Amino acid sequence: MLDYAIFAITFVVFLIATVLYLYPGANKITTIPGLEPSDPKDGNLGDMGRAGSLHQFLMKLHGEYGDIASFWWGQQLVVSLGAPELWKQHERIFDRPPLLFKGFEPLMGPMGIQYANGIDGRSRRKLYDPSYGHDAMKLYYSIFQELGEEMAKKWGSMKGEDHIPLHAHMIALAMKAITRTSFGDSFKDEKECVQFGRNYDICWHDMEERIKGSYPAEGSPREKRFQEAREKLHATIVRVAKRRRENPPPPQEKLFIDVLIEGNLPEEQVISDAMTYTIGGFHTSGNLLTWAVYFLATHKEVEEKVHQELMDVLGKKEEVTPDNLSQLVYLRQVLDETLRCAVVAPWGARYMDLDAEIGGHIVPAKTPVIHAIGVVLQDERIWPEPNKFDPERFDTENSKGRHKLAFQPFGFAGGRKCPGYRFSYVETTVFLSILCRRFQFHLVEGQVVEPWHGLVTRPVDEIWITVTKRD
Repeated sequence: MLDYAIFAITFVVFLIATVLYLYPGANKITTIPGLEPSDPKDGNLGDMGRAGSLHQFLMKLHGEYGDIASFWWGQQLVVSLGAPELWKQHERIFDRPPLLFKGFEPLMGPMGIQYANGIDGRSRRKLYDPSYGHDAMKLYYSIFQELGEEMAKKWGSMKGEDHIPLHAHMIALAMKAITRTSFGDSFKDEKECVQFGRNYDICWHDMEERIKGSYPAEGSPREKRFQEAREKLHATIVRVAKRRRENPPPPQEKLFIDVLIEGNLPEEQVISDAMTYTIGGFHTSGNLLTWAVYFLATHKEVEEKVHQELMDVLGKKEEVTPDNLSQLVYLRQVLDETLRCAVVAPWGARYMDLDAEIGGHIVPAKTPVIHAIGVVLQDERIWPEPNKFDPERFDTENSKGRHKLAFQPFGFAGGRKCPGYRFSYVETTVFLSILCRRFQFHLVEGQVVEPWHGLVTRPVDEIWITVTKRD
């Protein structure tokens, strides 16, 4: 009888251990409401794919479980925060959870700042941030002006009925802006810039397919194409760094690439961080420009109000400068409402080495915590009629009483806000100041414009517009 009891107890313990191993939700050690894993290996990744994107998945998750919710990223419990009041408790957290950004490692490289935490991550930010800070921006206005004029000239040479691929043009414009201001005159060469852009397109398209769950087979033509394009991107950065090392600029004209060179960093880190800042520097700005022009084309009263402000502040020929930038109040409201309404950057994430209490629940140590930026930007409790494009939300009167963390499109936590947020605002303001004074924008009829919410939100298909020259 005793032997039978021992056997029975042993079997039950074994069964429980097996369940805990195969079904991670059964081992959940937090009271945070949320989903159990729908697959013992992949957790809720399949649910995420069926939702369409992580942002859309988080919208459903928070709609069902509230402001703090949990789910499973494979075998790892993940917590998501969907309210600014909860973000307040994460305001000083610096470290990023590598797991959630692992999919971008083949392009950015394992030594990139995206994966640097602790002292290493903080020291890199301290070294790199001045390249995109307030003082550095003064060097870039003339470059933005030159590139904006080039685009205006290109559009001006088109006939009124010519269809313009808006997203392609805005991404190309933003790519030129980040490469010229970060790497110097090497990217004045149109051929260099075009080749870099083509190779980048190959790599980024493959990254987006991987995010959707489609991975290339080892040794397949797709994998070889990706690797060849990536190697060419890396070779371009090495070549540019060599030129700058051999021809150093005066101290007052140092760019990001010069900071990397002077840091005596390993070549792999130089390449990884150069790629990371390039990606961050043009994806957000290029898509912000795309969605801003789209909203202007579909909201004529807003377009005319922007034009009038530009004429009042700048007239027909004056350029945007550090002195008059702050006078373009309504244009800034348009950019902010574009960031909000289009959810240009849907999410961020942090984690801590210790247990933490958030919203009355314990978040276990090393648990990835998502800041559901897109969920908050579309929260009707904060933004009535959240799908309506309305720049007046950001005027002084309507902004009163809003939580200070309710609008954080570039992130907020731990001093790790996107280092290029000033850069993005300045370049998009300069570009729009030129294009909006020269043209009226018109959406080509018959299009269904839909967003795809990746790491940055872009249109699913190209957006086609036409332009009419203003008098």
